[in-house]
Amino acid sequence: MTAADFFLTDPELAKLTGFKIKSKQIEWLRDQGLPFRVSATGHPVVTRSAVEGRADETPDDDGWTPGLIGA
Repeated sequence: MTAADFFLTDPELAKLTGFKIKSKQIEWLRDQGLPFRVSATGHPVVTRSAVEGRADETPDDDGWTPGLIGA
């Protein structure tokens, strides 16, 4: 799997937001409430799952809870 499998490409992000300028893309993403991070170069990074509406793939909770001392 490559980064393009997990994150929107620059052309996809421009198409989604309608902007090529990174500051405008960030402003649009904030206005729309879409989760994103800003890379070290100042570009917004958006996961495909955030746009496609599917849940982030995180490990399942195994239900284990640590025991408390003296409980």
